[in-house]
Amino acid sequence: MLAAAFIVLLAVLCGALYASRALTDREVRGSQQAASSGVAKAPQTLDEQADAIVREMSLTEKVGQMVMIGVQGTDLTDDSKFMLRQFHIGGVLLFDRNLESAEQTKAFISHMQDYAQGEEAHQKVPLFIGIDEEGGDVVRGKSFIAPPPSQLEIGQTGDPTEAGRSAEKTGKALKALGINVNFAPVADVGSPDRRSFSKDATKVTSFVGRAADGYETAGVLYALKHFPGIGKGRVDSHKEVSTVDASMQTLEAEDLAPFRKMIETRKPESMFILVSHLIYPAIDTEHSASQSRAVVTDLLREKMGYQGIIITDDMEMGAVANHAPYRQLGVNAVKAGVDIVMVCHEYEHENDIYMGILEAAQNGEISEAQIDASVKRIVKAKIAHEL
Repeated sequence: MLAAAFIVLLAVLCGALYASRALTDREVRGSQQAASSGVAKAPQTLDEQADAIVREMSLTEKVGQMVMIGVQGTDLTDDSKFMLRQFHIGGVLLFDRNLESAEQTKAFISHMQDYAQGEEAHQKVPLFIGIDEEGGDVVRGKSFIAPPPSQLEIGQTGDPTEAGRSAEKTGKALKALGINVNFAPVADVGSPDRRSFSKDATKVTSFVGRAADGYETAGVLYALKHFPGIGKGRVDSHKEVSTVDASMQTLEAEDLAPFRKMIETRKPESMFILVSHLIYPAIDTEHSASQSRAVVTDLLREKMGYQGIIITDDMEMGAVANHAPYRQLGVNAVKAGVDIVMVCHEYEHENDIYMGILEAAQNGEISEAQIDASVKRIVKAKIAHEL
């Protein structure tokens, strides 16, 4: 009886082993056949990932990605929650009014990101969290973010690697707080203040490139500003519009040179280009740059070949705010070819910018194809930086 039982058990084990080997062989052959026939799916490209996310967005969600706002307070409020939930706002710019300490800032940013992608707001991609940490006179959170030297001071060293070191240090400090976009470096040539590296276009180009290296090493997006260059401006655009009376030949040789070099040498998803509110008669005699299709689309997008995110300067600056209602300003900027409209201070103005763009998209004044193209650029940058 024992011998018979042993024979039966041996037969069962041998059968199981044969079945297991047969199954494994079929799986291997199936995998080989799938691979050879192209059935196995390759990993999605960045473009494919972005397209898939954009397809899942409603028009209201898409428009929200195209607006960057400022908020009040040092943590979430009913107002900021409303903007993130109702308007699906895709980016927030921080000011000193929002910054008390490193711990508070980290918590605030974390709360915003969690809420934006949580059960109430349901945003499909994280927020851009931006700041103006240029150095010199334009710094935020000085009590806990080490203020960088001005770009003029860095330029006066004569050593472009100083720009890289400063940007990397600043970028790492910002990233540790949860900030993922710095609105620097200033790529203007010869600004009358301390914000420009130099009056020489070649030198500015070199220093801007090294600063970009620093931010890329730190893993932070950066924004080149203020296209097509405000170094020759004569009026503070926070107060009123200014005209840059330079020929196209001069603009090409000087003001546009740093931007052109960066466009030629950098991945478009690594950076923003911020467009100024000045008027450049050599390009467009009537419209501020941020409102000008000749500047944004014809020059920057088509002639210079830039395929990354284009953002306006703050729409509450007098150079544009004094000349048109907010609902129209946002529409003008998007029709010019801008991807993100920035409005930083008053919730009423932020509401108007969003609603103006949404209504223009709903009535066909702005095509949904254009909206989709802008939102894809935004989503690609967010995916590429694993925000």
